[in-house]
Amino acid sequence: MNVRQKTIKKETSVSGVGLHTGANVTLTFCPAPENHGFKFQRVDLDGHPMIDADADNVTDTSRGTTLTQNGASVSTVEHVMASLIGMDLDNVLIQLDGPETPIMDGSSIQFIDLLEEVGSIEQNADREYFTIPHNITYTEADRKVEIVAMPLDDYRFTCMIDYNSPVLGSQHAGINTIAEFKKEIASCRTFCFLHELEYQLSHNLIKGGDLNNAIVIVDKEVTKDELSHLAKLFNRKDIDVAPQGILNNMELRYQNEPARHKLLDMIGDLALVGMHLKGHIMAARPGHAANVAFAKKIKAAIKKEKNKKIQKVYDPSAKPLYDVVQIMDILPHRQPFLFVDKILELSKNHVVGVKNVTMNEEFFKGHFPGAPVFPGVIQIEAMAQVGGILVLSTVPDPRNYLTYFLKIDNVRFRAQVLPGDTIVFRCDLLEPIRRGIAQMKGVGMVGEKIVVEAEMMAQISKIKQAEPAQ
Repeated sequence: MNVRQKTIKKETSVSGVGLHTGANVTLTFCPAPENHGFKFQRVDLDGHPMIDADADNVTDTSRGTTLTQNGASVSTVEHVMASLIGMDLDNVLIQLDGPETPIMDGSSIQFIDLLEEVGSIEQNADREYFTIPHNITYTEADRKVEIVAMPLDDYRFTCMIDYNSPVLGSQHAGINTIAEFKKEIASCRTFCFLHELEYQLSHNLIKGGDLNNAIVIVDKEVTKDELSHLAKLFNRKDIDVAPQGILNNMELRYQNEPARHKLLDMIGDLALVGMHLKGHIMAARPGHAANVAFAKKIKAAIKKEKNKKIQKVYDPSAKPLYDVVQIMDILPHRQPFLFVDKILELSKNHVVGVKNVTMNEEFFKGHFPGAPVFPGVIQIEAMAQVGGILVLSTVPDPRNYLTYFLKIDNVRFRAQVLPGDTIVFRCDLLEPIRRGIAQMKGVGMVGEKIVVEAEMMAQISKIKQAEPAQ
């Protein structure tokens, strides 16, 4: 059964301070239309620029995840993003009147409560999932980081952290399904080590920091004077070290709360893939930089899988939509410069054609003797001829028109094409044809492998008839 996309029923807002900037900020969750996805909007800046929640827009992961687009940035997005995934949403606009999301209590629970209070509503469009097709791995050997995504018909997480700390030790956390996020993960707060806190305080890097929004792990000997200094900085009467090895500013909500929070961060960072995922994510020693790099690997896998879907199974015995004789009724090209043998599909927006590459092609006599390779320029010409069928199908008398190239962009040759190969070309319109000008994205595949791709602009022009002799 198809799952429908969801948004929230109405706007809802919350105010707080940014952890690193100390700026007072109001965050507003807004309903958004189908296929909108998650976007941030800086309403405090001229033009109210939008920032797509996309891994490709990440510009900093040093103290949280920062997105930048259209001249605007928003920092510490991971807790907000995790709440949106945890609430099973698809389309939400997040408006901010400052440069950073509010830290709240250092977890996602207050965002979850806010979203749950307004409720969600199903939309008409179906949700698109990316199901992990095979193991996708990411490693950083020097930091002993390992992340793997494995196929699973659900969204499951397992996380391990190990900081070589006698206080924190090695911790594990996991959820069997994303539906467990609210109960098991959402309330788990961010944490830091005391030596990190002291460094950040001395360099004014946590202007909005408060001992109510972070677990502080005491990983060093600390004197009474140092504790008194911290108490003064955070407007506390006194501070001490609790038996668990943390400052006694708060009690742990779970014995393994740090590991659970790292899992929360992973869910938020992987939301920047831009699609709901199905798979089992296992991570050892993850962090924002690794999470985002892994999200980009998943995005690359999504692109590869989408490209595979372009490929149609070629059945040589099937009757084509157009054979070579019918193609010559449309295209003016003739041998040896006709490079389309069959048309398999044709619609208003796309066309699929076939070129059989045989050793008796004229160009193989010189390209290259003893090591024949199908020339790249002729691959592009073949792709263009397939695209020409699409463009000429828009006029009632294609014989009276010629198709001319105006521009070719982003050409990539990914693999050699050899005699005996069959290239299946697919050309899709990038936008509607206007005034006889078409912009197309073309992909050529041999089997499941992309061998060539390009973007093309072409124009059809009516053939001028010669005036009759007087």
